[in-house]
Amino acid sequence: MPTYLRPDQKPVVQFEPALEISPFILFRRLKKGQQVRLIDVRSTPGELSLAGAERWQGEGWEPSDDRQVVFFDHDGNEAIPIARQLQAAGFEQVRVLFGGLELYEFSLDPQVVGDETFLVRSSD
Repeated sequence: MPTYLRPDQKPVVQFEPALEISPFILFRRLKKGQQVRLIDVRSTPGELSLAGAERWQGEGWEPSDDRQVVFFDHDGNEAIPIARQLQAAGFEQVRVLFGGLELYEFSLDPQVVGDETFLVRSSD
């Protein structure tokens, strides 16, 4: 989530459509059964994840097909440099989950969207 400070020092969070995907758009694609490759870039798995997510394999990893790839972490900040690097290498289908799992969970109230939010909790 790119952030900058206004002259009065208040932070402004800016959504970059070419780099990020909103929690709502990702949820709709998952709900429709669209093929999205979900990659968790956190060095240590957290309590919360997305159903079907893969672990980031590190430097040298490249998307293998034309499916959209969505990188995520807790708040989106770890995933941004990875996605930028891959986009610069020509992988235009790569995005970052805007706000990470934190915003995704906050945004998708099961009372509004239904029980299936594609969030999974670890059993630890």
